[in-house]
Amino acid sequence: MDNTVVGVYDSYAQAQNAMNELLSSGFSRNDVHLNSGAGSTDSTDQTLRTDSDQGGSGIGNFFRSLFGMDEHRDHGDIYSEAVRRGSCVLTVDADSDEQRDRAIDIMERFNPVDIDERSTYWRGQGWSGYDAGAPQYTSDEIERERGMYMQGRTDTNLNADTNANMTQQGDTTRIPVVEEQLQVGKREVQRGGVRVFQRLREKPVQESVQLREEHVNVERHAVDQPASTADLAAFKEGTIELREMAEEPVVSKTARVVEEVEVRKEVGQRTAEIQDTVRRTDVEVEQLGASDTRSRGGDFTDTMATSDDADYRTHWQTAYGSSSGRYEDYDAAYRYGSTMAGSGRFKNYQWTDVEPQLRSDWEANHPESTWDKVKDAVRYGAERVTGRQHH
Repeated sequence: MDNTVVGVYDSYAQAQNAMNELLSSGFSRNDVHLNSGAGSTDSTDQTLRTDSDQGGSGIGNFFRSLFGMDEHRDHGDIYSEAVRRGSCVLTVDADSDEQRDRAIDIMERFNPVDIDERSTYWRGQGWSGYDAGAPQYTSDEIERERGMYMQGRTDTNLNADTNANMTQQGDTTRIPVVEEQLQVGKREVQRGGVRVFQRLREKPVQESVQLREEHVNVERHAVDQPASTADLAAFKEGTIELREMAEEPVVSKTARVVEEVEVRKEVGQRTAEIQDTVRRTDVEVEQLGASDTRSRGGDFTDTMATSDDADYRTHWQTAYGSSSGRYEDYDAAYRYGSTMAGSGRFKNYQWTDVEPQLRSDWEANHPESTWDKVKDAVRYGAERVTGRQHH
């Protein structure tokens, strides 16, 4: 009784590497078969040709002949469909339990797919069984289907809201500072595997046995002598029979248990180092001058902001002009510089000392805007608060 180990790989390179490792480990080339789909144009082991080369049923016939028994016919259809959808199927005929275990260990090193999970996904998309007349998937179809499959397996991540929720009670405004904390857990996931089949194999045997046979020979001899008393007593009618006997072989078969196969999983422990980033909102406080007025009753008259805006626009027209786009593209940079200069972090700052940190903060929060484009606006906004000027 043979054991057939089967693994499915989405990458031809992985399947080829697994096959090469099997061959270098002592497996016979006649016992290792790599069947690749349309997506593996670089295959050097075209054990299985395309459907069109074999009358439209080559893939299905190969796997059905491999598994044979009715209870494994569904598996044959699944592997045929995997090849049609661009995957590679690697099969190994193992002559012993030791060979089977060694083949499983080697094939699992190269990340086989979980064919049960994959076929469940196909059925969810409407697949009802292998059709030998269906065309092979194109490279675009293979890429699109695998992308949808991986997207379906990805857990939906909850995105934290980065905007602070400000609440106001009377004259007190509360601005929460939000900070992420890293929590590391663990979960069990399926990472593929291999399936082991056992099938019957007939082999001719020969035995030798000695057989005994009898033969009756009749001979006549001429005699001329007087009849004796015994001869006269036999002088009457009668019948004598002599039967020939022979031995023939009798064949019977008995089934004996000559070996036991144990299938087990080994569980080990490993330590995973998790490296990630967490985010935190920082609240910057800008000191406003006396010209900033606020009326009672909730209406705001920000005269300084109006003055700043006009001044920023004048600077933008001088420094950038119409060739650099719209003023609105720089407004945030002016106000960022103003806010930074008004905070305690940059008190009595020197521009050359704080520019690297300002640049890092800006690029982290404004990936769509380069620092070299807006740094003059940021510097002007900062010096607008501190009363400095640069030329």
